[in-house]
Amino acid sequence: MKILMISSEAVPFAKTGGLADAVSSLSLALAERGHDVRILLPRYYSIPREKLKMIPGPLGVPMGGREEWCAVYEGELTTLGGKARVPVYCIDHEGFFGRDGIYGTYSEPDFRDNPYRFAFFSRAAFQVCRKLHWIPDILHAHDWPAALVPVYLKYLERFRDFEKTYSVFTIHNLGYQGIYGKDAYHYFGLDWSLFSAAGFEDWDRLNLLKAALTSADKLTTVSPTYAEETKTPAYGFRMDGVLRARAADYVGILNGIDTTIWNPRTDPYIPRPYSAEDLSGKALAKETLQKNFGLPQDPSVPIVGMVGRLTDQKGIGELFGPNYGAAWSICTELRLQMVVLGSGERWCEQELRSLASRLPNLKVMIGYDEKTSHLIEAGSDFFLMPSRYEPCGLNQMYSLVYGTPPIVRRTGGLADSVENYNQQTGEGTGFMFDDLTPRAIYDTVGWAIWAYYNRPDHITAMRKRGMQQDFSWNRSASRYEALYQAFFS
Repeated sequence: MKILMISSEAVPFAKTGGLADAVSSLSLALAERGHDVRILLPRYYSIPREKLKMIPGPLGVPMGGREEWCAVYEGELTTLGGKARVPVYCIDHEGFFGRDGIYGTYSEPDFRDNPYRFAFFSRAAFQVCRKLHWIPDILHAHDWPAALVPVYLKYLERFRDFEKTYSVFTIHNLGYQGIYGKDAYHYFGLDWSLFSAAGFEDWDRLNLLKAALTSADKLTTVSPTYAEETKTPAYGFRMDGVLRARAADYVGILNGIDTTIWNPRTDPYIPRPYSAEDLSGKALAKETLQKNFGLPQDPSVPIVGMVGRLTDQKGIGELFGPNYGAAWSICTELRLQMVVLGSGERWCEQELRSLASRLPNLKVMIGYDEKTSHLIEAGSDFFLMPSRYEPCGLNQMYSLVYGTPPIVRRTGGLADSVENYNQQTGEGTGFMFDDLTPRAIYDTVGWAIWAYYNRPDHITAMRKRGMQQDFSWNRSASRYEALYQAFFS
């Protein structure tokens, strides 16, 4: 099949989160399975033209009664060894994308012209296909910046060259919907009768993601449990009714991880490779982690690691909140060490620095460092993710393949990838809790630490069981492949 991925992010070109990893990894996995897969994304300032090849001739994109002009550049993604190649087309429009930031900057977190920028980007997808003389079977759009792709296909483009093309729209995080004032709607080039009919209307404002949920031929999200959660008021961010109405066309497919990067057998960022058959390299990673963070190098004391964004979604209030967070009790009442790598909400960064200054067994690095994140996954004994909601989550899968049992809240992709510990039989791959409260976090960390000291054979078996899990993108790609093929069967 011919498949075009339309996304605002794709590694290594542009990234703010897991969306970029998912789009590139899925594209390469599908290409390895023999499909003609290509990616379309904007050319931001962070993507140098010098590393791309310009496709000759300008590209005209009809928008709101006028034509916007841009250039198209081509790069590529390849798998290790060059077995699969994915062309990457970058839309070069100086007015919309010639600036710092993808969605905004520190001083302007959400660009005011985002609905114009990404409406243009979505419509450009069709013009690029025409320019290439390549009409895809599947237009696969990702998250709200590409939400207009299924709308344009259904109401404008299906009647001009795209009669046999189908749309798939993937929700990576329903909390981000692209809600703006409806004054931008005139630029989209759609009849005003479609403002309600196509799903844009949202309390007299413009909701881009809602339009995609209403218009796409098929909807997916990044884990089966998150698909069910988003159909409820608790997790649906007001879109639960739309998703319940589209339930027959809506499926959750668990993301994979890039096992060429996250693999303890080959990881260049850890002191020594290791496997389920030989865990000695993991012990050395723990020693190095303790040394690098200035902790006592004691192999008998368990380390609880954390890597991620310090945002409300991640349960940071219940874990690190002043006066009530679980972290103080965890570090003062349990015999353990704790390391945290991350950045985000300013109050949490300040609170973490304050806690680290008073707790000798808590060490914190504000920011992000790729090598340190790998070392934390390898050197920790447990990995903590007390998420409020988690569409898929990647770190719990990294932890499992590195033999580091996760401690997680039972939600979204965490529930789909972690099996709860059974202390009678030793079965399971991690430790789970349901209620997001400081007490629940403390009790579950305490349960894991109890097992570490009192059931070491169980912990060893859990490590090996987690390392044998298959979280490769090939498994996820086969599910998407079946979804695409259903259109033509």
